[in-house]
Amino acid sequence: MRLPSWLTQHLAALRALLVFTVLLGLAYPLALVAVGRLPGLADRADGSLVGVDGRLVGSSLIGQSFTDADGRPVPRYFQSRPSAAGDGYDPTATGASNLGPESVVDTIATDPAESTPSLLTQVCARSKAIGELDGVDGRRPYCTADGVGAVLAVFHRDGLTGPVTRVVSVNQVAPATPFVATWHGVPVELAKPGEDQVAAGGVITPVRGDAPATPAVPADAVTAGGSGLDPHISPAYAEIQVTRVARERGADPAVIRRLVSEHTTGRALGFMGEPTVDVLALNLALDRQFPAR
Repeated sequence: MRLPSWLTQHLAALRALLVFTVLLGLAYPLALVAVGRLPGLADRADGSLVGVDGRLVGSSLIGQSFTDADGRPVPRYFQSRPSAAGDGYDPTATGASNLGPESVVDTIATDPAESTPSLLTQVCARSKAIGELDGVDGRRPYCTADGVGAVLAVFHRDGLTGPVTRVVSVNQVAPATPFVATWHGVPVELAKPGEDQVAAGGVITPVRGDAPATPAVPADAVTAGGSGLDPHISPAYAEIQVTRVARERGADPAVIRRLVSEHTTGRALGFMGEPTVDVLALNLALDRQFPAR
């Protein structure tokens, strides 16, 4: 007896469901697990976990923060690159901040908890903090001395042209002092929480300032990576931390630099990428050679 066409179609769909369930839901995952157990791959498949004296301390592939309970850097350790993954280095929320070069104006709400810093202000704040921590010049172009983006909203009489009638430092609020007192002869005002200076018609004008063209604090120290999980920093970022770590460990800076060199990996195949420093491995080596006093 010939089955109805609708029943034939449903049976065909059921057979396809069963076949693909076996192939993609069972066979394929099990095959990948088997491949992951091959010599040379097992460590990576397990997450490249790093242990010390039977205690898990991290992963060689996923970065981590070396901060105290209040989120402040622990001075005796080399600090990692900033992370935008979750609350920091969260492998379940890997990703970037999705902020780009045009993110220069903060969202300043009446409730500080609802305020959102721009990418420029995040970079400025990090550079200032690192400069203070490591005793280097934390100034950067387009940053104010108090660590926010040096950006003005300039209002003209005729919209985009004509005499300047009003100027607002959009990322500074009271009790700050405007990073420039006047602009084209007009006194600079502070921003007011809840006011959108862009929508109000001001021309957004970043101001470079007198910071050095090449900042002492390198770019990877103030920007998060694309994944937010990078376990490495640049040799330049490691270098500005050497003096602080040596002081905190009571060690000779030359010895600390040698350890940094030992944990630096060159360019892949000699020409791809940039040299990097493995932060976790370096800090573990410091703990072995110069334990906390």
